[in-house]
Amino acid sequence: MSNIMMSILGARLDHQGLGRKRWQRWRPSTSLVCFEELPISQFILIYHEEEQELAQLTSADITILSPQTEVILHRVNYENPWDFEQVYSQLLDFAEHYSFDPEQHHYYVHITTGTHVAQICLFLLTEANYIPAKLVQTSPVKKIPRGRYQIIDLDLSRYDQIASRFAREAHEGVAYLKGGIETRNVAFNQLIAQLEHVSIRSAEPILLTGVTGVGKTRLAKRIYQLKKQRGQINGKLVEVNCATLRGDHAMSALFGHVKGAFTGALQARTGLLREANQGLLFLDEIGELGLDEQAMLLRALEEKVFTPFGSDKSVISHFQLIAGTNRNLFQQVQAGQFREDLLARINLWSYHLPSLRERIEDLEPNIDYELRQFTQKMQYKVSFNQAAKQAYLNFAHSQAALWR
Repeated sequence: MSNIMMSILGARLDHQGLGRKRWQRWRPSTSLVCFEELPISQFILIYHEEEQELAQLTSADITILSPQTEVILHRVNYENPWDFEQVYSQLLDFAEHYSFDPEQHHYYVHITTGTHVAQICLFLLTEANYIPAKLVQTSPVKKIPRGRYQIIDLDLSRYDQIASRFAREAHEGVAYLKGGIETRNVAFNQLIAQLEHVSIRSAEPILLTGVTGVGKTRLAKRIYQLKKQRGQINGKLVEVNCATLRGDHAMSALFGHVKGAFTGALQARTGLLREANQGLLFLDEIGELGLDEQAMLLRALEEKVFTPFGSDKSVISHFQLIAGTNRNLFQQVQAGQFREDLLARINLWSYHLPSLRERIEDLEPNIDYELRQFTQKMQYKVSFNQAAKQAYLNFAHSQAALWR
């Protein structure tokens, strides 16, 4: 496979005069074709229209140093090389119109030359795979005109230390979401691992389903703490059981109200959605919300704005939603009790939490966890002896156990 290099012409670093002394000076672009272990078959030199003369000189010098390298000049004409929008747009146009063929060529993007803005744009385009390439950074070395180069692969899994750190952080995140319980059920462990991955990479709504008491609230709290530890959010956790919201109280509790909005509204109220700004809102039993509240919640999710009860002015709130329910929301949609568009909006990441009866192998570690919690709370240690614990587990696994 051949190597194709893409580089922005350095108006300062590549400009080392016209005389013979330029061959003894480090020039980033021309130096790239001087490394035998990195033969360049094609060199795409991106230059501003005002740098035509320097671009032609650099192209000619590359040809002298590496006759087998084809040099292609690509002109850009942004008015301000420090304007991010202008630079990114033109480099994106270049990337979108270039015919990449990763099966036939290795691509490299040189990020030493150009303005810092251009370097950032090239990095972003490469990271987003608009340019399927590795990055190349060059630097000068005293008395060695060609300097040196370093290839940077944005596939971080190739770096052992970084990969092991990611793996360790992911393991710690999964353990945190499980509350330190060494669960054994394979499906449940896979679910929590995926939830950890999604939680720290997405700000979209998460829907947690499962029977009452399965641990939706505790898991939502741990997701919030994990995101806060990772710097994902800086607001607070606001939680409410929607089954406790009825009538005007529901609208007021969620969206707030102005003074005098209804009988008894003697003072204005902020509302839970506004309190959750820059944080996380956990709506447990979301299926209990009325259709009017569902409509306003949908608008708040899509537009990040809502109107307090009795007000004619909208307020802004940026929050992530975690919704919990023990109901089948699809059946509620069919029955006209839940908005289909709202369900579509909150069902982007949906996780069904199985009860212990569905993962009986996790009973023992949960018992150990509860005993540790009791000890920490009461400052008094209690435990099973081995025979009693085994008898308990045998009964719990048997058909005589009512919970089965």
